[in-house]
Amino acid sequence: MSDTQWQYLSLHRQGRVLEVTFRSADKVNSLNNALMRELTRLAQELQFDSELSAIILTGDAAIFSAGMDLKDPEAAKAPSLTVAERRQLVKVGPAMCAAWESLEPVTIAAIEGWCIGGGAALAVACDWRVAADNACFYVPELKLGMNMSWQSVPRFTHLIGPAKTKQLLILAEPLDATTAERWGLFDYLCAPGEALTRARELAAQVAAMPPIPVRMVKRAINVSVTALDNAVSYMDADQFLLTQGTEDALEGATAFFEKRPPQFSGN
Repeated sequence: MSDTQWQYLSLHRQGRVLEVTFRSADKVNSLNNALMRELTRLAQELQFDSELSAIILTGDAAIFSAGMDLKDPEAAKAPSLTVAERRQLVKVGPAMCAAWESLEPVTIAAIEGWCIGGGAALAVACDWRVAADNACFYVPELKLGMNMSWQSVPRFTHLIGPAKTKQLLILAEPLDATTAERWGLFDYLCAPGEALTRARELAAQVAAMPPIPVRMVKRAINVSVTALDNAVSYMDADQFLLTQGTEDALEGATAFFEKRPPQFSGN
């Protein structure tokens, strides 16, 4: 699988381990729709690779990802699209997360710096998250007047339970790495700049195990905890479209860019 077919991804394979680095055009490594489609397509292609035991996913920037690219040209034209077209557009993020969650090899997100919004949703779709001890986990969607979608709410709840998920999403406050590890969002902490190195060590441990049972055990665990995930979250993309059109969403975005506290009205 050559790098030449990817605009936003770099791949490096060694034995049973594949490293995937994603990059965007900005310094905060935000997720535009084209990048997310590439990540989805790659995951779908890797479903047919019987040799891999572990896949490392990392961002090619000082931070893992600042989440959805608010300046993405596709997102910018959304108000002029029909409802049917907008519904297709908001499927891109959840499709990416679902594709990565369904991979049989063990997936490890190596996180430096900030992991925000859609970047957080992608990270929790992986099996493990290795983070620098100065990293920060942040899901600000409700603070912007929108719901958290990409079918990520069940994934958060599996990891940290309902009460902590409510704190994470409703209070919408950044979590430092120590707190994120204590809650269960980060699985391993390391020194700044060492997340990829630690992820490689874990991937090597996985690759040294018998590959078929590794896949079987991962699938058994996932099926046991995710059986109802789609049933409880299938409407969140439509909920996102609904909240995106509210006055509170406009106020949230305006306040964000004006660097002031939002004044929500419930409209």
